[in-house]
Amino acid sequence: MRLKEKSALITGAAQGIGQSIAIGMAAEGANVGIADVNIEKAEITAEEIRKLGVKSLAIKLNVSSQDEVISAFETFTKEFGRLDILVNNAGITRDGLLIRMKEADWDAVLNINLKGTFLCSKEALKIMSKQRSGKIINISSVVAFTGNPGQANYSSSKSAVIGLTKTIAREYASRGIRVNAVAPGFIQTAMTDALSEKVKDEMKSAIPLGQFGAPDDITNAVIFLSSKESDYITGQVLHINGGMYM
Repeated sequence: MRLKEKSALITGAAQGIGQSIAIGMAAEGANVGIADVNIEKAEITAEEIRKLGVKSLAIKLNVSSQDEVISAFETFTKEFGRLDILVNNAGITRDGLLIRMKEADWDAVLNINLKGTFLCSKEALKIMSKQRSGKIINISSVVAFTGNPGQANYSSSKSAVIGLTKTIAREYASRGIRVNAVAPGFIQTAMTDALSEKVKDEMKSAIPLGQFGAPDDITNAVIFLSSKESDYITGQVLHINGGMYM
């Protein structure tokens, strides 16, 4: 129970990796806010978490909207009283070769992946600064470091998240706030399950360990960075990619 009585807000937590993180944190004793644009799925996830004996609240949130972000954090603190952990997990893709990429697709990805992380971190820091404690974990990606054809918008947004992480870490270390990032490689999700076996094999060939990661691999890293075990770590990136990037 490394997170017993801690309060955590996770964006994009209704499904996928975000859901795995939320359930994993709850299993470690945290009360969890499930923030997601899909409130129906968020409610289902929150109900699953309550069965673990902790409190959970579903919050409808488009992270690119400042008004919605401010409202979501007000709702969260009203329910839980404090904010110990923020996980900026919400993210989207709109893939396409750069020369064909629509401006709307560029803007959509940067607005959710980067601006959303900025807006949520800003509200969290207001709360954590008063507490003189808190942990922020930003979800980046291996393609922030390697690049990836067809993902100029996505890789740019995830690279920028690293710069944002390090800057916030420097600005708020004196307030007792730790800020780190996790950079996943290829993780087995519904998205990868839909790929053909040929495509999966090609992707795996780029991974020294020869296999996709599991959502729990990311969850375990986030829990570590959220716990006291990581109290002397800030401004760092934890790479979880099976050796794809070293």
